[in-house]
Amino acid sequence: MANQTITLTLSAEQSSRLLAAWQEYKTEKTPPYALFQLRPENCVITCYTSGKTVFQGPDAHIYAAPFQTADMILPQAGSDEVGTGDYFGPVCVCAAVITENDRQLLKDCMVQDSKALTDKQIRAFAPALREHLLHSLLIVMPEKYNEVHARYNMNAVKAMLHNQAYVNLAKKASLPSFRVIDQFTPETSYYRYLRTAPEIIRGIHFETKAEDKYPAVGAASMIARLAFLETMDKLEAHYEMKLQKGAGSQVDACAREFVNQYGFDRLHEVAKMHFKNTEKLKDSL
Repeated sequence: MANQTITLTLSAEQSSRLLAAWQEYKTEKTPPYALFQLRPENCVITCYTSGKTVFQGPDAHIYAAPFQTADMILPQAGSDEVGTGDYFGPVCVCAAVITENDRQLLKDCMVQDSKALTDKQIRAFAPALREHLLHSLLIVMPEKYNEVHARYNMNAVKAMLHNQAYVNLAKKASLPSFRVIDQFTPETSYYRYLRTAPEIIRGIHFETKAEDKYPAVGAASMIARLAFLETMDKLEAHYEMKLQKGAGSQVDACAREFVNQYGFDRLHEVAKMHFKNTEKLKDSL
């Protein structure tokens, strides 16, 4: 990755937090007017007495990200997944790119975490995001999901899907230097899950609640949610019954209804079989 230079003005508290985080990489000598200089891997960080802080190097964006607001980091790529908490339906993962030119679109479409929007709002606003934003979308149907989950745990499945979404996105256009994932597992675990992947996208920033801070993650979340809803529509039409979302008591009742109509042997066609709902269903039959 090419060298980058990012210049920010940090408060005294932010400067102290930065120094505390990378204290072991502090240099003995500093440039004129510098409070300190840090040299962690792939970056040189110089904090000046004025508060100006310069991040230089291939991974400058990674070290600067905690001190930037979402609006400052453009273009950016973000990814999120939908459906992992739903017993019925697919798992959908989307990676999307936003640029300076997308600001008005994001505002018009109320971009935020899809969980904060109603299904009606998702159906109203997400189609425009899907149409105009560069993105990559993966839809894993229940049968395929069950097959993969028999060999890998949930976080491993998520890691593989996020990585593949980024791989596919990179084939469409050059990825922005800033890429963020709504963190579901530690960074070291994420890459450990991908150790056998044929292609791995690195240089990713991991942050919890990223969908609330980074509009690329929020947009990806909305596109993924729309795909989930539309896929559920197709499943409901095919099986001629309503499939409840989530994993609560209504879902248990819905699972019993499905089994009564189609038999337990076909439940894997619409449900994620490792959920506790399956065991409860077995006990009730």
